Amino acid sequence: MQTELSTRLGVEHAVFGFTPFPAVAAAISRAGGFGVLGAVRYGAGEELARDLDWMEAHTDGRPYGLDVVMPAKKVEGVTEADIEAMIPEGHRAFVRETLAKHGVPELAEGEASGWRITGWLEQVARSQLDVAFDYPVKLLANALGSPPADVVARAHDHGILVAALAGSARHALHHKEAGLDVIVAQGYEAGGHTGEIASMVLTPEVVRAVDPLPVLAAGGIGSGEQIAAGLALGAQGVWIGSLWLTTEEAELHSAALIRKLLAAGSGDTVRSRALTGKPARQLRTEWTDAWEDPDGPGPLPMPLQGLLVAEAVSRIQKYEVEPLLGTPVGQIVGRMDSVRPVQAVFDDLTRGFERAIDRVNRIAGRA
Repeated sequence: MQTELSTRLGVEHAVFGFTPFPAVAAAISRAGGFGVLGAVRYGAGEELARDLDWMEAHTDGRPYGLDVVMPAKKVEGVTEADIEAMIPEGHRAFVRETLAKHGVPELAEGEASGWRITGWLEQVARSQLDVAFDYPVKLLANALGSPPADVVARAHDHGILVAALAGSARHALHHKEAGLDVIVAQGYEAGGHTGEIASMVLTPEVVRAVDPLPVLAAGGIGSGEQIAAGLALGAQGVWIGSLWLTTEEAELHSAALIRKLLAAGSGDTVRSRALTGKPARQLRTEWTDAWEDPDGPGPLPMPLQGLLVAEAVSRIQKYEVEPLLGTPVGQIVGRMDSVRPVQAVFDDLTRGFERAIDRVNRIAGRA
């Protein structure tokens, strides 16, 4: 599964694995793919430095990347407290009532919220980059549009390729004009923030729009056959995220959530603004249903919604309140029916890719 982009980055397989867990990212790189560590769950740089040190010690010298969340336009002088003050009391009351309805216990006195939203703030993302540029990161991806121009220039000065996710050809073209190196065409099926266009339609549209920039196909990819399809549509690799959630190396720390993921079908997800304020695909739960209820206040825009629900999400996760318990995940969750090591998942991907290529060769009369 080699392409021009994978060769350029020095990886055996053009499989880019996004994950918030360092152990998963490192295992993906060791398996011959390209692990991408998501930084949004970290606070300021010290925590990220600790885990990048760990990555350096556990990737066997293989390349890896980092995914941050930065708005394209720089905003000066806005603090988390300033944003907190903008949250209406009616929304806070709705959160309290929903948690009380399901008997969700309070956090212990002095216990901080374990679910981070600070990584969505620009000043935090910039502090993370100050740390990341001291490491041999090969790719910097942004999940919220093109990074600011000064960040792109700084990454290029360090020899780092810059990528961004796009949900339409128009967004992808904007990334190209902003000087980015790689475009991730993320379809509607994906976990996390997505647009309205499905991967089969989106990938070739983006490939055509940004040619000759390399494109990674993303959204609903969880088999080698789907990797082959993405490459056949013109992509130079695939971006896979949800599939790694049920690997042994993932740090979900919730038996209840793992059970829900393993039991879920491809129709058990929903695009909801309940988590961050932007449409993000996640497991459908009574929490997402509550935010869709027309009698409720409805979600706030980003980043207000994330700050509003941060403590609530921590409480739901800590006490494993199953009706409310969820996570961002794509429609590929229907294939995630067992807990396996990253290497075993990777072996299945490569075997499926070989089967697909053999099948196409037979159809073309080449076998």
